Amino acid sequence: MTTSTENSAAASGTFEIGGDLPVVRLGYGTMQLTGEGVWGPPRDHDGAIRVLRRAVEIGVTFFDTADSYGPVVAEELLAEALHPYADNVVIATKAGLTRQGPGIWTPLGNPAYLRQQAELSLRRLKVERIDLFQLHRIDPAVRLEDQVGELAKLRDEGKIRHIGLSEVSVQQLQDAQAVAPIATVQNLYNLANRASEPLLDHCAEHGIGFIPWFPLATGELSKADGPLAAAATEHDATPSQLALAWLLRRSPVMLPIPGTSKVDHLESNTAAAAIELTDDEFEALTRIGG
Repeated sequence: MTTSTENSAAASGTFEIGGDLPVVRLGYGTMQLTGEGVWGPPRDHDGAIRVLRRAVEIGVTFFDTADSYGPVVAEELLAEALHPYADNVVIATKAGLTRQGPGIWTPLGNPAYLRQQAELSLRRLKVERIDLFQLHRIDPAVRLEDQVGELAKLRDEGKIRHIGLSEVSVQQLQDAQAVAPIATVQNLYNLANRASEPLLDHCAEHGIGFIPWFPLATGELSKADGPLAAAATEHDATPSQLALAWLLRRSPVMLPIPGTSKVDHLESNTAAAAIELTDDEFEALTRIGG
């Protein structure tokens, strides 16, 4: 394993969302900027602004958010911190989950609702077009064709550039693709939880971006006496850095979005971009998490 002294997300390489929208692969997720239970404003508003601005300074270009984070809080923080956006900054947001309180999430995929939320996100983010608009969850009470179809209409109207999905199966992705091109999917995936591996392999085969949420959830692996912690010590890295380095090595379509509300944690995560695992190290980590 080799590392670079330069702490830049750019070391993770780039990926073109939808084949035409380049992003630095190691991005940033905004969920942790909100209050407890992803509800309400951050405890440290100025600290949240500093994190977002520092992310841009150290090479992050891909920011993932959602109307339900806060709700609306994370989108507003992004606009406050980064607008007017640098030319290379890409904002991805989501709609399709409603909030009734801290920690409560309820799918709602009514087409009129999805359109409303897209329009509101445009206003909050202060953009004329959303780079990547993701269906946060498929609402089982509404036909998938109607949910994705409304996003396709928004794309045709120039209000969104690319469509993404979240927490889907390979079959659901294929069903959605019959309605409109799907540029990304966002599923739970990390070194310790690989239930979405078939979907990842499908995405890699078809050039679809794969955004793993909870990329650092290494659980038992990272305990002080665990195998990942031991490997991290051996390589002068943190367990989180090795977990991110493994994700980046796992597939060229992988777009990890670790989130944090602290600048030092952000910088530590970003340093993982420069970690180059050898084949043996990658295989060893794969066995550890398997």
